[in-house]
Amino acid sequence: MKISDTSGQDIILEKSGRGRGFKYAVGGGIILAVAVAFAAPAFSRWSAAEHSVAYDRIRLGEVSRGDFIRDVSVQGKVVAAVSPTLFANASGTVSFQVQAGEQVEAGQLLAEIDSPELTNQLEQELATLQSMEIDKDRQAIQSKKQALENQKIVDLAKVTLNAAEREKRRAEEAYKRNAISTIDYEKAQDDLQNARLAHQHAVQDAKLNKESLDFELTTKRLQIQRQQLLVDEMTRQVEGLRLRSPVNGIVGQLVVEEKTAIAKNQPVISVVDLSQFEVEVAVPESYADDLGLGMAAEIRSGNEMHLAKLVSISPEIQNNQVIGRVRFDNNPPSGLRQNQKLTTRILLEKKENVLMVKRGQFLDAGAGRIAYKLDGDIAQKVAIKTGAKSLAQVEILGGLKKGDQIIISNTESFEGADSVLINR
Repeated sequence: MKISDTSGQDIILEKSGRGRGFKYAVGGGIILAVAVAFAAPAFSRWSAAEHSVAYDRIRLGEVSRGDFIRDVSVQGKVVAAVSPTLFANASGTVSFQVQAGEQVEAGQLLAEIDSPELTNQLEQELATLQSMEIDKDRQAIQSKKQALENQKIVDLAKVTLNAAEREKRRAEEAYKRNAISTIDYEKAQDDLQNARLAHQHAVQDAKLNKESLDFELTTKRLQIQRQQLLVDEMTRQVEGLRLRSPVNGIVGQLVVEEKTAIAKNQPVISVVDLSQFEVEVAVPESYADDLGLGMAAEIRSGNEMHLAKLVSISPEIQNNQVIGRVRFDNNPPSGLRQNQKLTTRILLEKKENVLMVKRGQFLDAGAGRIAYKLDGDIAQKVAIKTGAKSLAQVEILGGLKKGDQIIISNTESFEGADSVLINR
């Protein structure tokens, strides 16, 4: 008989977990120490920050150096640089040859004014001119006739003088031979003297008469010239009754109705020159002192940018705005319409090699004297000094250097904190 041993009653016992727990505790301690070591700087920065903000709620701008352009952007409307209005130069009845919006060319007849009074006045002045010309011709004939008469008197006086000189020579010969008396000899001398005086007076009278006749003829000519000027002026006025287009363009507006009786100097019709457009801009009053004639500008039409120039500035301010005119440097883009709205950028100033940063709401929050400079995850408040401002950039005069990053979005929510944590 076999007796069984006690091996069946043996029970295998598990080893105690005390050693394993100790290992876990040591490992956890090491991990915690490492985590604390890495988190300590961040915790230190977080504890130093007075405020925190999410990264996606801010906008950053980097300070750079380059050319700074100060400008102003305004909305302008297209206006015709040349848009003449034609006026009536006399009272009468108007008849139009075109309609509003019709294409016209320079010199084309637009309207006619029937003015019987002006037409009759021209005819009277023409009749007066013709009468003066006839009178001048009559005076010319009379002058020739009188000149011929004067020449006849001079010639007769010359003949008498020649005869007196011949008698004087004969008397001298006879007196030498004692053929005549002394009285007869002296009489021959007196006759010669009389003949000389008569000839001299005849020549002088003829000269004076010629000057007088020339003067009378010149007076007639001057009177005719004066009358001709009156006729020319009346002719111009009568021709002015036919209103012609001064430019190539379109008829803008018929100021009066067809067959209407109009007064002198009353507007009748306007024409718009489509080849010469300008942009009328209204610039805020704060920029009034910075504006100057000849400043460069840019006009955006659709997706195109066109160079332009500021050509006029209003001397007065209306509704806190200054009105100016900007003219295209080259031909204006096709398809422009009167009163069309266009964005215009006027370049006020250009500075080279200056520090600048993108413009943002931080200027309003800090009045341009405070900015938050980013250093890692902390934004530190720093004092800055700003200069000129443009639509996109602001000049930095102090407090920042090239490469610095600052918060350019609104910083009012920071409540003036010296440091702000940026949660990325």
